[in-house]
Amino acid sequence: MLFNIHSLEWDKQLCEFFGIPMEILPHVRSSSEIYGLMEAGALEGVPISGCSGDQSAALVGQMCFQIGQAKNTYGTGCFLLCNTCHKCVFSDHGLLTTVAYKLGRDKPVYYALEGSVAIAGAVIRWLRDNLGIIKTSEEMEKLAKEVGTSYGSYFVPAFLGLYAPYWEPSARGIICGLTQFTNKCHIAFAALEAVCFHIREILDAMNRDCGIPLSHLQVDGGMTSNKILMQLQADILYIPVVKPLMPETTALGAGAAEGVDVWRLEPEDLSAVTMERFEPQINAEESEICYSTWKKAVMKSMGWVTTQSPESGDPSVFCSLPLGFFIVSSMAMLIRARYISGIP
Repeated sequence: MLFNIHSLEWDKQLCEFFGIPMEILPHVRSSSEIYGLMEAGALEGVPISGCSGDQSAALVGQMCFQIGQAKNTYGTGCFLLCNTCHKCVFSDHGLLTTVAYKLGRDKPVYYALEGSVAIAGAVIRWLRDNLGIIKTSEEMEKLAKEVGTSYGSYFVPAFLGLYAPYWEPSARGIICGLTQFTNKCHIAFAALEAVCFHIREILDAMNRDCGIPLSHLQVDGGMTSNKILMQLQADILYIPVVKPLMPETTALGAGAAEGVDVWRLEPEDLSAVTMERFEPQINAEESEICYSTWKKAVMKSMGWVTTQSPESGDPSVFCSLPLGFFIVSSMAMLIRARYISGIP
């Protein structure tokens, strides 16, 4: 929260506001240059030459170098980044503006819009550890495949509130649309759909902010091994979903450092790393109906946490850790946004 993404330096005014001495902050370098050499051990003499955050590294690993190209990483949470090239696009629809990468000391900086989902793979772990519906993560695909539908059930796993594009800390998880015929297979299917619906919401926000509708979505992360999830994602977005040969592209991107020829990451090599392409298999009208019903469920998940919420008990301890995080981070982002915009 102290870095000026325009000047690419620590911001003096923000540091003064938060009372942080600038001399304790590290030197700012590009994402890809040789910072030094290992001095001892088995790796002695090996250059330290890449420094990228997880999502930025995955964007590079997916070779999303052109404006409007986007990737989504499916892990414990989900993180969708869209390359806005050299233009710093500020979102009007609940997304964050960030530096994507700068691949070399003298190379230009690239920016991105980012949307995050708190619960993705974590919902599978919750069904396994908390409800005991499955014994292993791999069972999710098997259960979902058995029924091929949620039978009208919708799962909003807002265990930590809702992140982008809502930023709503009062939301909590709900499962709605249940009937006497609903079983654990339908719940498993609804949980996978929930991940895809969250991504649809973020993608819609990106399309509105960028003005460039995405033609396809590149994906990576451990959950991409679930073919039902990938097909659902293509159906709900109603665009193709492209999965690379190696799903852990974060490591691939972080290893593409200037001055260290470990491997090539060139746009023309993209076809070589593509393994599967999932095309939409339902009609657009069906996709829109499912999505609009999901948004209804999301609205019902909001406003659960209040100062008299049973989960907090004593109002004096109302600020639980997740909610406290939202409040503090939201205040910091508001202060930063007002500062950048020149609002007193």
